[in-house]
Amino acid sequence: MRIAILSDIHGNDSALRAVLDDININGGVDQYWILGDLVAIGHAPIKVLEILHPLPNIFFVRGNTDRYVCTGDRPPLTEEHVPAGQSFLDLLLEVEADFSWTQGAVTVSGWFDWLSDLPLEFRTQLPDGTRVLCVHASPGQDAGSGISPETKDHQLETLLAGCQDDLICVGQTHRPFSRNLAATRIINPGSVSNPLGSDPRACYAILEAGKSGYEIEFYRVAYDYQAVMDILASINHPGRRLI
Repeated sequence: MRIAILSDIHGNDSALRAVLDDININGGVDQYWILGDLVAIGHAPIKVLEILHPLPNIFFVRGNTDRYVCTGDRPPLTEEHVPAGQSFLDLLLEVEADFSWTQGAVTVSGWFDWLSDLPLEFRTQLPDGTRVLCVHASPGQDAGSGISPETKDHQLETLLAGCQDDLICVGQTHRPFSRNLAATRIINPGSVSNPLGSDPRACYAILEAGKSGYEIEFYRVAYDYQAVMDILASINHPGRRLI
């Protein structure tokens, strides 16, 4: 069994197409696990949904930005989030405009109810009995600081309290990693769009599972990042500075 794990697509159809093409080049997969943040910020939220939805054996969880689009909730911004040269008020207005733009797109196109109904978590079991939890940020949470390579063990113990799963797949932090806490393994496939750091390539992971165990391999894929930025500028997208 081969499973592609994707997260944080953020309305970027160019990056998504590059990832799916690369998956096919690498032998294809039997399932897709999508860890949330599907549509907000990018220029092509509907194209992303139209590309993902027909894929066979695909499972979704919601991300915090999916919830923001559907409920009117907004990220808890503070002054420390303000980029140099921008006021806090301008940032708030920009974020509001971006989520409103995306909400309008998914509503007019008929995807609003589908996006609203995405589950918080998805659980399954691999052929060797490994218990898997897929979630966007951390068990029971689609938001917050999530889990990163720098998360302290004692913090991780709090985040995973009561969790009986053997493998936890998360997104949110836009950084690929694998780490262990006792018998629990936590992996992040990285982000399809908006990766942190200097490498703009799209990230994803493939999990290969059998009765004797499983392996996970991480991939990065180049795509025309500048073309995406040009599209955002050409349509005066309200979230273009958030990319």
